[in-house]
Amino acid sequence: MKVAKRVEDLPPYLFVEISKKKAAKRAEGVKLADFGIGDPDLPTPDHILNELHSAADDPSNHRYPESEGLPELRSAIAGWMKRRFDLDFDPETEILPLIGAKEGIAHIALCFIDPGDIALVPDPGYPVYSIGTMFAGGESYYLPLTAENNWLPDFSAIPQDICDRATMLWLNYPNNPTGAIATTDFFEEAAEFGRDNNLVVCHDNAYSDVAYDGYSPPAFLQVPGARDTGIEFFSFSKTWNMTGWRIAWACGNADVINALMRVKSNIDSGIPQAIQHMAIAALEGGDDWASKNNLILERRRDRVVDALQHIGLQVIKPKASLYVWARCPEGVSSADFSGRLLDDVGVVVTPGRGYGQYGENYVRLSLTTPDDELEEGVRRIADWTGSS
Repeated sequence: MKVAKRVEDLPPYLFVEISKKKAAKRAEGVKLADFGIGDPDLPTPDHILNELHSAADDPSNHRYPESEGLPELRSAIAGWMKRRFDLDFDPETEILPLIGAKEGIAHIALCFIDPGDIALVPDPGYPVYSIGTMFAGGESYYLPLTAENNWLPDFSAIPQDICDRATMLWLNYPNNPTGAIATTDFFEEAAEFGRDNNLVVCHDNAYSDVAYDGYSPPAFLQVPGARDTGIEFFSFSKTWNMTGWRIAWACGNADVINALMRVKSNIDSGIPQAIQHMAIAALEGGDDWASKNNLILERRRDRVVDALQHIGLQVIKPKASLYVWARCPEGVSSADFSGRLLDDVGVVVTPGRGYGQYGENYVRLSLTTPDDELEEGVRRIADWTGSS
């Protein structure tokens, strides 16, 4: 049979390869301490699960949902955005529920990328930005994120001929994988750059409410002019420990939202309505739960950072996100370092090269490891003698 070239050219998804290596080690009888995937281990809150149980018994939720989501959910999202960021959105035209942020991120390239068009993509960055671009027939131009530029792209370094062909710009703060944050000054610069170059600016804000030490991440859409061409993605997965339920939303420019809705309505049948009711319960359930959740993650962050610094790695304690980003020892690649750590002490970390060329020489550790496993993992790291 003939396989489409887009599939032949598709690189293996990063975590599929990591899962294979973990399975091989477990088959050898190794008990792993896994800091790999950013999948919350803490359960979905009870008040959200209770709403699912109730909604599942309602026969009206057993039928096909609508692609644009329940009006009650869109209104609840608008209310949350108002409380959290003091932003007003029309629930009918400026908000669109998604089957997880990954789905929306992958599909939006189909709205604005034609063959030969360019998407401006951060490197290191979430692989789906570039994969969605490839599926749409476009090309990715990678924007280097480095420690020297505080993991922010330098728009002035983008050649004009690239800007002329670009139709989309991807941003992601708090950042995966680096844990970096952005200021509203940077978002203002990004919004201006987008307007000047007629770009759809897509900000992936999945970690908007996973933050520490009193820090509260801003939204891109808070800055003047951002909504002229901008859209922002938010996720229930990380804030409310709902990764398994697959629900998120996008909000922003009405024309961009409409284009994404039109693509989705031809590809999927929407989010199961019982899960939409869960999401409403999450949005309207108050902020106390998330604050307590973040305290657990903050304590884990401190333990991981201390262990990494103990073995001499350069690491900046992140103010937000689920990740710690650590520089490998001089002359050691991210694959070699993560491989040594797995082979020597059974600790799983993600090699930074999997997030792009500029992720080389770094590894990412997730804070979504159960406390007992995390404590065993940091002990193994702190005692490890093979880090150099």
